Amino acid sequence: MAAASTSPLGGGPLPALSGRSYLLDTNVLLHDANALHVFGEHNVILVVDVLEELDRFKRGNDERARNARSVARTIDAMRNGLPLSQGVPMEEGGKLFVFVKSFTDRLPEGLDRSVPDNRILAAAMAVKEAGHEVVFVSKDINARCKADALGVKAEDFRNRKVNFDELYNGWSEHSVDDAVVDAFYAGEPITIDADLRPNEGVLLSSSSRPKKTARGIWRLDTRTVEPLQFGDAHPWGLSARNLRQQFALELLLRPDIQLVTMLGQAGTGKTLLALAVGLQLVAEEKKFRRMMVSRPIMPLGKDIGYLPGTKDEKLESWMQPILDNLQYLVDPKLEHSSDKVDYLFDTGILEMEAVTLHPRPQPPEALHHRRRGPEPHPPRGQDRGQPGRRGRQGRAHRRRLPDRQPVPRRLEQRPDLRRGAVQGAGPLRHITLAKSERSTLASLAAELL
Repeated sequence: MAAASTSPLGGGPLPALSGRSYLLDTNVLLHDANALHVFGEHNVILVVDVLEELDRFKRGNDERARNARSVARTIDAMRNGLPLSQGVPMEEGGKLFVFVKSFTDRLPEGLDRSVPDNRILAAAMAVKEAGHEVVFVSKDINARCKADALGVKAEDFRNRKVNFDELYNGWSEHSVDDAVVDAFYAGEPITIDADLRPNEGVLLSSSSRPKKTARGIWRLDTRTVEPLQFGDAHPWGLSARNLRQQFALELLLRPDIQLVTMLGQAGTGKTLLALAVGLQLVAEEKKFRRMMVSRPIMPLGKDIGYLPGTKDEKLESWMQPILDNLQYLVDPKLEHSSDKVDYLFDTGILEMEAVTLHPRPQPPEALHHRRRGPEPHPPRGQDRGQPGRRGRQGRAHRRRLPDRQPVPRRLEQRPDLRRGAVQGAGPLRHITLAKSERSTLASLAAELL
């Protein structure tokens, strides 16, 4: 039987803590608003300092503030008339406890008792001294090191970490008989025994001659692998340089696909391909009236709205990567590229928007290319009627921000990109670009930075 200890409210033993208990640091809840629900049948312990820190962080519009407010609402809903100090049941089977009493008398000399992290660690020491199994969970490396030095087991919160290789990449390679490849080129319908998604890129390679290959796309309506229609297309004079870019062009140019998402590190061609296809469909083929390019902006206090100048002047610095790609597309020699890009804007063929500036619905005839930025502002507009086509892309490899900074929308927040989930019925398709087509030095910089 566990030894008796002071209760979290003072006097009497600690509440019944059967099994393992996880004591959470504030940064865990700020990192993932659903963190309380991922510990299954085990107990979750919060110190009152955590609630006070959540209260300080709840003001604002960033993801950290939203998570703080969400956690507060979750805890309040769990109470249901029961005392948090004695534990309230959670749907997963465990209990949630909130400790109010200070346990700083457990801390050794040298640790500042006014530091919230140290007071949280003191509570973990009290639970351990009472004979219960406790694990301190924190995103703070230093806090975990201090916990280990105090004899408390500490772990990182890894629930939302995703292996990039597990994400759906939009294509797959299959080894088939040599006769199957010949039949494919002869125009015969090809079926293969594999778990494929609608419009998934397929590379058929001969089992006897691996260099003998055929490119196709799996169609749900016929349940066969069909040849690419646009893999060798040259939208706005641009051609694909590798297999994945060919699959990307196929998805971007197919009229039945209305939303295409692309992932890949810098230099893989996400922006260039999307802009080239957009210019082809709008300016050349006139299938759409205009192309809209939007990018979430990095907040600077009051966002960019407080900066002087017109909307275009405010957006210029944020949209410079877009403008660089446009200048290359309209004039590869870059001799009169600025004037030609200005013409696209002056004639209304191209329009740029900050996602947070104009929360208005987009007309159905607009081709929308959204370049993913570093801040998680969602588009506030809502399409009405038959929507235009949209292309959305983002970097899969990005430098990790400190955990106590506003957390950007990362891959772990995109469960639809996990293998198989993204390619159900509907107009959404995805492709991951892997090979950088820039110079060797630029590719190395993109990989390392």
